[in-house]
Amino acid sequence: MISDFVAGFAKLIASHPEDVRVEVKEGDEITEILLYANQADIGKLIGKEGKMIGAIKTVISGCKAKDGVSYRINVEAI
Repeated sequence: MISDFVAGFAKLIASHPEDVRVEVKEGDEITEILLYANQADIGKLIGKEGKMIGAIKTVISGCKAKDGVSYRINVEAI
């Protein structure tokens, strides 16, 4: 569910939505979401002063309250 949201949101922002993919690595305490995108879209996904990725993290933190899982999101270039 969270990975679908992140992928959908990133595809709306990205200039190359076909390159966007999301991987989820579940750990004991933290679930890591890896967002892969085209190098040209990294700046758009992070945003000025990290505000875009911060907004995504805020929405994801709301899910923590619901299911009790902590999430970490990382944006990486393909």
